Order: sequence, then structure tokens, then C-alpha cells
Amino acid sequence: MRGARRCWALLAALAVVQAVGVLPAAADGMPSAPPTTATTATPRPTGKPATPSARPGPAERSIGIKLLDAPESRRDDPRAQAYIVDHVAPGATVERRVEVSNESSAPMHVSVYAGAAGIEKGQFTFAPERTPNELTGWTSLDTTDLELAPSATARVRTTIRIPREAAAGERYGVIWAQTAAPADRAQNLTILGRVGVRMYVDVGPGGEPPADFAIERLYPNRARDGRGEVRARVRNTGGRALDIGGTLSLLDGPGGLRAGPFPVRTGTTLAPGDAGEAVVPLDAGLPDGPWTVELTLRSGLAEHTTRATVTFPRDPGGAGAVEASAAGPGSLPPPATAGLAALLLAALGLLLHRRRRRRR
Repeated sequence: MRGARRCWALLAALAVVQAVGVLPAAADGMPSAPPTTATTATPRPTGKPATPSARPGPAERSIGIKLLDAPESRRDDPRAQAYIVDHVAPGATVERRVEVSNESSAPMHVSVYAGAAGIEKGQFTFAPERTPNELTGWTSLDTTDLELAPSATARVRTTIRIPREAAAGERYGVIWAQTAAPADRAQNLTILGRVGVRMYVDVGPGGEPPADFAIERLYPNRARDGRGEVRARVRNTGGRALDIGGTLSLLDGPGGLRAGPFPVRTGTTLAPGDAGEAVVPLDAGLPDGPWTVELTLRSGLAEHTTRATVTFPRDPGGAGAVEASAAGPGSLPPPATAGLAALLLAALGLLLHRRRRRRR
């Protein structure tokens, strides 16, 4: 009887493998850490939020800032290595250190302060200058003025004290490092440059709300410069804000071509319940298709992969939505599935052979 039960169990497992073709597997690789709010800055006129410059010229007064530490509980979360990301109970205190650097060849006075931020239309938005909000009112710094020699650095401790009566919810802000160039007397302007580290502080009792999202649709598109691109409609289905990143690969193209991986354009941030687009620009000169698209999106530890067959339109403008299917890391490729089935068959044959010998 025991041998018969084992046989039936193996047959059931084999049927599952042949019908479904998937078994759980560990995810391979951790998502890369997203960039900080900025690493260098270009001076801008007073009254307008500074837009970071990716490659400052030699004459620019550039500064940098980075987060130095993260809580032990978030050591595997890439976002927590770049931003102040935490979930705390009312009455708790959060402490972090940031490092400010003078990346120019001249001495520089740098002001450090907390400024308000928000999430609007799929973007993390920065309020002008020292605009306050609830989170900035809870935030203090051990120093607010730095005198930095050329190529020098300094560390600043940030302390966030959550009031006991604080309502539940996530707040957003930025720890800014700001420098000012001499005023332009002719135009009566003061030139400012600032860089910062984002803050995502969620307040509430108990455990942290889950962070998750869904890839709803894919759109093959032709940009105005003629390059193909893929736009993904993404919805935040969890309880924390998300910064969407990831990569896209093109498979099974004309003549068996493969291309990629191509990085997702940074800048998509979704508040809980929001939906927005993640855009992947592609190389110029790629054939229209058809292609098999494999898109992997991630935010922190949340990650999803989807596949679809697309053909890019020849003229600028998007094609219709494309149905995508989940292609998670738990799927085994056909050779692995076949190998597992062979092992189960071998085990089944061995049990049947032993059963026959016992009967004899």
C-alpha cells in the first residue's frame, strides 16, 4: 500500500510539471540602487527650483551629496541606500548622516536644510527654496552652514522626531545642500545651485505597509527623433511610494536578432494608488519587428517581469496596447522542466521495480 501511494504521488507531481511547466525558484540578482536626487548642480536664478546638471562645466561651482547609512533592517533595499526611507511609529526618532562635498576648485559656503517635496503626476516634485511641510517641521540638522575647501567633504547628522500625535501616512521631503554664487549686479540676480537626498518617511503603528505594483499594459511607440520606445502602464498597488526602474530586452527579432538590455528612463515616482508610465528608449536603427519584449521593472525589493510580442509603428505616435504575460523568475526553462520530468520517471520506475521484487 505504501509503495502504491508513493507511485500515485510521483505520478501527480509529474502531471503538474508537464501541465504547468513551472516550479518555484530563487530570484537571480538584486536590483541596482537608484540615483540620488542629484550629485552635481548647475547655478539657477533665485525663485526657480534648481535642475541638476549631469555634467557640469569646469567653470561651474558644483557640489555633491550622498546618504552615508541606512537601518540594518533595510540593508537589502537599494532605495534605502540612496534615500531616507523608513516606516516608524508615532513618537519614534530617525537619524541619518549625509556627506556634502565641494567638487569644484574654489572654496565654497554651503547651506544645508530640509525642504518640502511631493509626488504629482508620476513625478517626485521639489518645492522652491525653503518651503516647509509637516516632515520638515520634524527634521533638524546638527549644522546648517559649511565652509568647504576645494575637494573637501563634511558630514551632517539629520534627526527626524515624529510627534506622538502624528497621523498615519507617508511624508516626503529633501535634505538640501545649497550654494550661492556672487550676485549679478547688472541683472540684480543671485545664482543658486542645490543638490539633495530624498526623504520617504511613513508613520503608522505596526508593520510597514507592503510595497508592490502591477504592469498593466505595454505600448510600442515611435519617438519624435525616430527611435523606437516601449511605454509601460504601471500602477502602485501597495502602501508605499515607488521609484520605478528596470531594464528591457528585445528577443526573437527579425532574423533571430536580439538587443538590449536597455535601461528604463529614470524619474517615474508613484504614490500609493497612482498609475503612470515607465518609458524605455531604444537604439536608433532597430527593425520594426516583430519582437518579443521582456520588461523587468523594480522599486526597492518589489520586482515584476512581463513579456509581450510587439511591432513598432513606422511613424511617430503610439500603437495600440499590447497584452503582456507575467514572466516571473520562478519559471523554469523547457530543458530544466524536461530534466525534472525525467528524474521523476526514473524514480517512479525504481519504486515499481522494488514493488515487483517484494511480490515475488
